[in-house]
Amino acid sequence: MQDYSEQLKDLDQTMTSIEKVLDLDAMRTEIADLQEQVGAPDLWDDQSNAQRVTGRLSVLQAEMERIGNLRSRIDDVGVLIELAREEADPDVLVEAESEITRLRASVESLEVRTLLSGEYDEREALVSVRSGAGGVDAADFAEMLMRMYTRWAERHGYPVEVYDTSYAEEAGIKSATFAVKAPYAYGTLSVEAGTHRLVRISPFDNQGRRQTSFAAIEVVPVLEQTDEIDVPDDEIRVDVYRSSGPGGQSVNTTDSAVRLTHIPTGTVVSCQNEKSQLQNKASAMVILKAKLLALKKAEERAHIDEFRGDVQASWGDQMRNYVLNPYQLVKDLRTEMETGNTQSVLDGEIDEFIEAGIRWRRNQTD
Repeated sequence: MQDYSEQLKDLDQTMTSIEKVLDLDAMRTEIADLQEQVGAPDLWDDQSNAQRVTGRLSVLQAEMERIGNLRSRIDDVGVLIELAREEADPDVLVEAESEITRLRASVESLEVRTLLSGEYDEREALVSVRSGAGGVDAADFAEMLMRMYTRWAERHGYPVEVYDTSYAEEAGIKSATFAVKAPYAYGTLSVEAGTHRLVRISPFDNQGRRQTSFAAIEVVPVLEQTDEIDVPDDEIRVDVYRSSGPGGQSVNTTDSAVRLTHIPTGTVVSCQNEKSQLQNKASAMVILKAKLLALKKAEERAHIDEFRGDVQASWGDQMRNYVLNPYQLVKDLRTEMETGNTQSVLDGEIDEFIEAGIRWRRNQTD
């Protein structure tokens, strides 16, 4: 009984520290200000600003509700422990123990959120997946990783918008770029940037041999209108082409896909998932500016892979291994986090790996 009380005391202290870091008074003040703006009759005269205001309000309200619910649960489990003590009821004690376990996981997850204090951590994320060494298996692995991240986003209720997919000839994808439209998506997913390695019996090898393949993940923050990135028209080459994809969809009928090349840096982005050439060009510019911002900030700090991560996608530089044969194991080589439940990871259950990565990153900078 005393042990449970001590555990609850530790959780309460951690929660108090989190509340101080998040500055609940400042959050309440900002919510009140945003509510006043939402109530203005001319709010939607400027749609981009209206979306920013309503989106920010929704995020802050959800955050306050999350914190309030955790605080209430801590208080409630304290009542359960007292009840178990007074009535000597083992069933109530078991219930309290289970809730403490669940609470610890929830509080630790919120604590990780307080570690996201980088300049762009609050932003939405642009994620690029690229197949590396390993031929058709690498292309298949790239598609598996894209599914893993989109399933992760779905589990959290985060909208995903796919901007571009380049399909490989036999199976899988050469590359893809998609946005995860949620606050702190960049800060959260940036620890996933780097080279991922897959070991398995290749389904594409008729001799059933084990194959090693690689894929690279790049994560950059989505820009806002206040970000200063000026890209002169004469620095961009625009190419249009016919969209492609499996199944012969209607996107194949016109030259609506757009590829932008930033001549000074050689940065190339493309978009083919919108209905018109103009829409694709606008979306491609969003991606291009985000990548140029990443390059600019990295160069300012003289660390070229600060945003992009290690994306060589070949032997010797992987940050996580996915082994499906001769045994089942996913292991992060930076944090030592590992699990034998490979299928759940590939189905998007990667929160433990992400949280361990965020803690590891903070330890590297302290």
